[in-house]
Amino acid sequence: MTRYGVILVTLTDSNPKPASTPVSLGGVRGGPKVKTLRKGAWWLPQLASGVGLFLFVVYATWTAFRNGHYYVGNGRDYLSPFYSPCLTSSCVNTSNHVFNWWKLSPALLILIFPGGFRATCYYYRKAYYRSFWFSPPACGVTEPHKKYSGETKFPLILNNIHRYFWYFAVVFAGILTYDAVLAFRFSGGIGIGLGTLIFIINAVLIWLYTLSCHACRHLCGGHTNTFSKAPVRYWFWKKISVINPHHMLFAWLSLVWIGFTDFYVYLVAMGTIHDPKFF
Repeated sequence: MTRYGVILVTLTDSNPKPASTPVSLGGVRGGPKVKTLRKGAWWLPQLASGVGLFLFVVYATWTAFRNGHYYVGNGRDYLSPFYSPCLTSSCVNTSNHVFNWWKLSPALLILIFPGGFRATCYYYRKAYYRSFWFSPPACGVTEPHKKYSGETKFPLILNNIHRYFWYFAVVFAGILTYDAVLAFRFSGGIGIGLGTLIFIINAVLIWLYTLSCHACRHLCGGHTNTFSKAPVRYWFWKKISVINPHHMLFAWLSLVWIGFTDFYVYLVAMGTIHDPKFF
């Protein structure tokens, strides 16, 4: 018994060696294929991501080179997001010919910035690394590559400028918001058509994808040591943190919807369908 009336008891473990279970996860880089703990179809998400990204790239390439039917006038004011802002001499909807020297499709000049933002996006990098390069195809799964240099060599080192592409993405999100406002303009005044709603949804999804970006969250407060000394940045950081976990969802929704918006404008401009006006 101690001075304070506490009895000290020494406990002994009859089995001091914990039981161990041998586990084999993946394998060495470039080594032989071994069994893993992955019981489910780990390849299914990679297949879906690969097919989805491939189809979008094919569609975006066709859209960029078609160089036509990207604007609906005559009582409407719909400009395809792939061609906005249209500032070349070949544009049919504007007199702001900033780049008169550009003779190719205006989309080829515009898509550099939003395309660069998505190509360097943290989520999309994971998606195409796993889907197209199998580096690695999934957690705990052997990959076929013998060497790994990460993003230290060209061209993957360019992914490190993602945070700078984010600034351009904010600008383009503002431009698409302006296009959504113009979609309310009809020949008889202000109105709402099906295209108006499509443009509004497109702008909202683009903003959600842009603001949920990890680079945006870091910019708002990721490198702030004391939040109490930066209440405004802390407020923004908390708001961004709410949508940040859904970045993958917004990435796919905005990707699909921006393609759908362009295709809708294309069909209306071709005269294939009519854009209904609600009021």
